[in-house]
Amino acid sequence: KQWYQRRVAITAGIPKEDVVCIGDRGIPEDWKGNVSHHKELPCRYVTGYDYRTALILSVFMGMFGIDRFYLGYYAIGLLKFCTFGFFLLGQLVDIILIATQTVGPADGSDYLISVYGPILNKVGMENHTFYQYGSYYFKQLQHDEF
Repeated sequence: KQWYQRRVAITAGIPKEDVVCIGDRGIPEDWKGNVSHHKELPCRYVTGYDYRTALILSVFMGMFGIDRFYLGYYAIGLLKFCTFGFFLLGQLVDIILIATQTVGPADGSDYLISVYGPILNKVGMENHTFYQYGSYYFKQLQHDEF
């Protein structure tokens, strides 16, 4: 994946003037203000859907599906409108789903949240998580297998 698909920003690292960096060859190198490395920092992709607006619409207008229309889920919004919020049960479920940020905007972006807002970080596990225990363990494991 490209850097923008992984939701990271690439920043340039420049060492301070009094810091000596050891290069790839094992000798100290003087960078003199040049970029020594690049680092990936996580960032949030937002398109303008406000978290507070979505939650307020879900609480007060959720029985009419306005919250789902706002987030871009037009079919579910129309269904909620025709069934009075799935007889108010769908409204309660949507309040919980939006409050826990399980349901976000339909375009895949994150909510626009103020600086002191309730940003939830979802904990997940991918294949690369298993390979971060340290290289010694896996070298030893490969050596013992043969």
